[in-house]
Amino acid sequence: MRLVDKVALITGAGRGIGKEIALKFSHEGAKVILNDIEISLAEGVREKLLQPEERALAIQADVGNWLEVKRMVEQIGEEFGRIDILVNNAGVRKDVIFPEMSESDWEAVISSQLKGSFHCARAAIPFMMKQRYGKIVNMSSPVPAALGKPGQVSYSSACAGVEGFTRALALEVGLYNINVNCIAPDFIDTEMTRLAGRREGLYYEDLKRFVAAEVPLRRLGTPADVANVALFLATEESSFISGQVLYVRGGP
Repeated sequence: MRLVDKVALITGAGRGIGKEIALKFSHEGAKVILNDIEISLAEGVREKLLQPEERALAIQADVGNWLEVKRMVEQIGEEFGRIDILVNNAGVRKDVIFPEMSESDWEAVISSQLKGSFHCARAAIPFMMKQRYGKIVNMSSPVPAALGKPGQVSYSSACAGVEGFTRALALEVGLYNINVNCIAPDFIDTEMTRLAGRREGLYYEDLKRFVAAEVPLRRLGTPADVANVALFLATEESSFISGQVLYVRGGP
């Protein structure tokens, strides 16, 4: 096992990619903190982990709210005393064509993905600096994301911001032996992808046909495909990789 006794905080862990990362990390021996804005989802995943009573904690928090993130990380500190790995996976997507986009539409996406990554890193990095060890994995998406249709101004802006945040943060914290990287998945079989497809009139079978025609590997990716990359970035196998964006999309 490659993450024995490492303490990993995963945001947006109640479903999809975050859930798969939590399961993968737990299988590799990590103590996992599952964050989600819907605590019932996080609790449901927690019950599927190895030794959930001793090695897992589910915490409700809105990552866009600094006070909630601060309280969450304080609770982790009291319970485990350290944070070794942070996966900033929480995010929402609200595709609205720009002339109709409201400030609340914009804020919901930016707050969850970009501000949320900032808040969680800000809270976790003091632990990592003290330890002189840490792994931060941010989650983005190619810009624009799958299908390349109008309505992605907020989501694309958040993703581009996360990628810039990743590169700049890696420069600042590298001297503390903290690696910061970003994964940009696309064409992954998640609820978010299926909803985006339906907005364009593509139901699941249509979406699979579209992907088979557009993606070099001729298939939708799975959350496990992304979780495998997250695991690599969380282990010592990636110890000399930092400030990078890894695309997981079945092609260039």
